[in-house]
Amino acid sequence: MKEKQKGERSAIPFSVENAPKTSYTPLHTLTLPTPQTEISYLAIISICFACYMEILLLHEKSPIIVSIKWYSWFLKLYRLLHTDENIASCGDISNYSHPHFISHRIETSISVLLYIQLIAGLLAAATTNTRLRIVEEEDNKLLITQKLVKSKKERKSEMWKQWQWKWSSIIKFFLIFFLAFEIAPTSSSDYACKFPHHSSYLFCDASLPTLTRAHSLVSLLTLPEKILLLSNNASSIPRLGIPAYQWWSESLHGVAVNGPGVSFNGTIPSATDFPQVILSTASFNRSLWLHTAAAIAREARAMFNVGQAGLTFWAPNVNLFRDPRWGRGQETPGEDPMLASAYAVEFVRGLQGLRGIQEAVVDDDNDDDDALMVSACCKHFTAYDLEMWKQFARYNFNAVVSQQDLEDTYQPPFRACIKQGKASCLMCSYNEVNGVPACASEELLGLARDKWGFKGYITSDCDAVATVYEYQKYAKSSEDAVADVLKAGMDINCGTFMLRHTESAIEQGKVKEEDIDRALLDLFSVQLRLGLFDGDPIRGRFGKLGSEDVCTPEHKTLALEAARQGIVLLKNDKKFLPLDRDIGASLAVIGPLATTTKLGGGYSGIPCSLTSLYEGLREFAERISFAFGCHDVPCDSDDGFPEAIDTAKKADFVLIVVGLDATQETEDHDRVSLLLPGKQMDLVSSVADVSKNPVVLVLIGGGPLDVSFAEENQQIASILWVGYPGEAGGKALAEIIYGEFNPAGRLPMTWYPEAFTNVPMNDMSMRADPSRGYPGRTYRFYTGSRVYGFGHGLSYSDFSYNFLSAPSKISLSRIIKDGSRKRLLYQAEKEVFGVDYVPVNELQNCNSLSFSVHISVKNLGDLDGSHVVMLFSKGPKVVDGSPETQLVGFTSLHTISNKSTDASILVHPCEHLSFADEQGKWILPLGLHTLSVGDVEHIVSIEIF
Repeated sequence: MKEKQKGERSAIPFSVENAPKTSYTPLHTLTLPTPQTEISYLAIISICFACYMEILLLHEKSPIIVSIKWYSWFLKLYRLLHTDENIASCGDISNYSHPHFISHRIETSISVLLYIQLIAGLLAAATTNTRLRIVEEEDNKLLITQKLVKSKKERKSEMWKQWQWKWSSIIKFFLIFFLAFEIAPTSSSDYACKFPHHSSYLFCDASLPTLTRAHSLVSLLTLPEKILLLSNNASSIPRLGIPAYQWWSESLHGVAVNGPGVSFNGTIPSATDFPQVILSTASFNRSLWLHTAAAIAREARAMFNVGQAGLTFWAPNVNLFRDPRWGRGQETPGEDPMLASAYAVEFVRGLQGLRGIQEAVVDDDNDDDDALMVSACCKHFTAYDLEMWKQFARYNFNAVVSQQDLEDTYQPPFRACIKQGKASCLMCSYNEVNGVPACASEELLGLARDKWGFKGYITSDCDAVATVYEYQKYAKSSEDAVADVLKAGMDINCGTFMLRHTESAIEQGKVKEEDIDRALLDLFSVQLRLGLFDGDPIRGRFGKLGSEDVCTPEHKTLALEAARQGIVLLKNDKKFLPLDRDIGASLAVIGPLATTTKLGGGYSGIPCSLTSLYEGLREFAERISFAFGCHDVPCDSDDGFPEAIDTAKKADFVLIVVGLDATQETEDHDRVSLLLPGKQMDLVSSVADVSKNPVVLVLIGGGPLDVSFAEENQQIASILWVGYPGEAGGKALAEIIYGEFNPAGRLPMTWYPEAFTNVPMNDMSMRADPSRGYPGRTYRFYTGSRVYGFGHGLSYSDFSYNFLSAPSKISLSRIIKDGSRKRLLYQAEKEVFGVDYVPVNELQNCNSLSFSVHISVKNLGDLDGSHVVMLFSKGPKVVDGSPETQLVGFTSLHTISNKSTDASILVHPCEHLSFADEQGKWILPLGLHTLSVGDVEHIVSIEIF
């Protein structure tokens, strides 16, 4: 090896293998961003350059020679980074060796930096020997170091040194400014259709139809590029100026941390945490759901604008809460298909619409109905409601569902989500449906597109394509799995399975390029509707939204209101609640969940504020004490009971907070019991027995609980279910306890007794079957005993109802199709039992049958408050599987103490009074239908003549 001459500059190593094993002085410790962050290498280059400039301006070598050497080094490094095989050369980052992790911004950035460096070199003194080495990364940290060798010659001119320091300060300022601009979390510097290099493409022309632009974009892509776009972590296409995109973001009840598309490490550290869906649904308030979704959309757009979120959010979850043990039932709008459909429509409209709580600031008057604020995704399609039960797991479970149940129970929320809500995304589920994986079912996905008119993209649940082959063994090979899902109509795979196997599927002739083109058209169409190809989003219609639009007072107030309206009063003997705040009585709060600040449930984000139920109550109670009783939710030990009992004895009133958390119910974890976990029941009874007054029991959790013991215990005067109330839950509960808010929530699901756990969880049948001792599911078909029924919920006021107007008879004669009329009339005349029902598809212009039911609601109490009016129907049982009763409509209204308020509910007989027969065909029973509100009934007769 050639001996280095005195004064000769050391060569700059390009990899850790070339770095000499000598001591060094660390100047920076840089933590690499995630692979999805495309400015990683730009940050490294910029900081390396900043270090070099610091030294360059302090020493005295030829600036021109140094500039040339550094220019050469930068170009070599840039080319190195753009080589797929060598992306990992800067340390041990071989996991990042995918080309879309390299930003096309590096080329421009290097050029700008080099121009600054050249000017600095001409203005500053030369440097002595400088060695810059990139050393081996440890634990994903990169150490950038320098070693300085002192020059033999000292500076001769003090004046030159002063000029040098002056220019050093100037250059450092520009470098820091440039680096801050590049690394700042804003999407404006990394977007498609940049002017002038990439804005001339046809797909960048916002005046053209969406489909035209999408076709243009697909036509410009090579096959390898197309394949790289079939994952949720879609690659960049540098030659077309298209940045990488992360499709997976979550916003179930607020922008959540679950998806990799969302980050709270930036200018926005938190987002409004609204109540979990099951509690929001308990409000039965459509406008509340709409406004909540609109607020989430506003915060999501704001986070996108600062580079902390995507624009495609995989919410809402509209599966039905079929089984009370399901760990994800908390995420759903309950057990009723009509209720879940209504929630789905409002949430999707709010999330995708162009209006927030207040009008969003836009830069144009464009009223494009096709545009999206963010994209909503209805999931999980379909019949998905089991995580892990015995040998059944969601990855290998085959949901055997009758056509009757599929049509009138499992599918309605998805149908409404698409037809009325106009959702732009549909997620197919892990499970099989009648032997075919949901993501590979042409029947299911074709139904959504062809019959329901779905316009958007279909994504798999994460790794659901892999399960088609690896778990379910439906496909014979990985390539067959890719072919099955693409031909069924799925567009994108959450995961990497299709990235790894699509090319070989094409080579084997199992997938055609046209199959991929079809998928890409769906994907690009949604991105175009989101404005992702309209240039700089900061200059777009939502570009002014930012950090000041997240965690706003309006959103926090809305979260509080949602919690207030959702909390359900299950029991209130002798009107024990509300407590009188003015008497100054002491309050003891007992229970393992009283001080937790994790009140959002599954798929939560980082709340604007962290407040426990205890802290909320402390704002209202002058004298308050606390004891855990159980050290955690599983409550395996009663060691804390003595302290809890002693605390309870000393207080005037006692509030016990128990229930569930993520250790009991969550994704991938179902419950095995409906009882309170561990020794919680013993804690409640022990504390109630020694308290001066009857106690208040507060239940946290998403799933139903068998609290029959508490319902029957006279020492437990009141029971409140607060679900997962979100960030404002503490204040909402305190307001209800002390009478500042009159509770109005209603249960959106049946609360079953513990004996229901004997029912096999894998039995998907909704209808009861006495022959095998099967009791049925949900209030529509369940024939067993209940702890609390669907729609149960008390108030501090009593209410009376009166039907003001509703028809007594509906004739179908004018809307029966000609051919069907003759047949039905003949049957009615000749058959002994006449006609029992009319197939809905034999009726034309069903909407003409619609009628309004006007109801008077009187608040008989001394408190004003919200009240939910629920209209049910019980029809004649004309065929097997007729519902016991079903929800027809609902409305939430504000009532005044001792005054009446009128409500109106629109009824569509073909939709609300019908159900599916055994073949899955909708039928409208003839005869007497009983409409009921509370204990008041009205009869409507549906007849042919």
